[in-house]
Amino acid sequence: MSNEKDNKIEPSLEEETILHEDFGKAKTALKDEDAKWYILHTYSGYEMMVQDNLKMVFQKNNMEDRLLKIAIPMEDVIEEKGGKRKVVQRKMFPTYVYVKMHYLPNMWHMVTNTRGVTGFVGPQGRPMPLTPAEIKTLRIDIAPVFETDIKVGDAVKVMEGALAGYDGIIESVDVPNSKVKVVVSMFGKDTHVDLAMAHVDRVF
Repeated sequence: MSNEKDNKIEPSLEEETILHEDFGKAKTALKDEDAKWYILHTYSGYEMMVQDNLKMVFQKNNMEDRLLKIAIPMEDVIEEKGGKRKVVQRKMFPTYVYVKMHYLPNMWHMVTNTRGVTGFVGPQGRPMPLTPAEIKTLRIDIAPVFETDIKVGDAVKVMEGALAGYDGIIESVDVPNSKVKVVVSMFGKDTHVDLAMAHVDRVF
């Protein structure tokens, strides 16, 4: 495995000393709406590890309030193995992790030295916040709670993902996580799948 960290462009001395005196002084002024989304590149297959490692690194440095959210966009795909088909989740953008945080220039070393991270995605490896349009396209900042009147036993149609167009029956509803379990008939067999509430419509 090549060491991509050797090619990183480190921040300038001026950038490195900005706000270096004390992270704690800014804690009371932090507002969620001021946080920005950034993209980190990882080694292949390290996405989940990076997610866990980042949380530990921020906690170890007493900076949990600066880390708001980590997203690894997933999608449902149909996989065939041994003559059987099942729905599995795959990463939409392998080797990329999306992080919403209150970034400071002197956090660069802490983030890029996290195990599994090869660097920020941006000009010369410098952090560049995503634009509102990019965030909307990636759908990484959607509110976690989805209001719905769908209930167990309802007939629904899957509107997005690998099962788009299939009909099914609601088996369970997980309101806090905006998820539903649906029984879908595929090739004459019932398949139980977990879907986002926003991806199904009730059939009347």
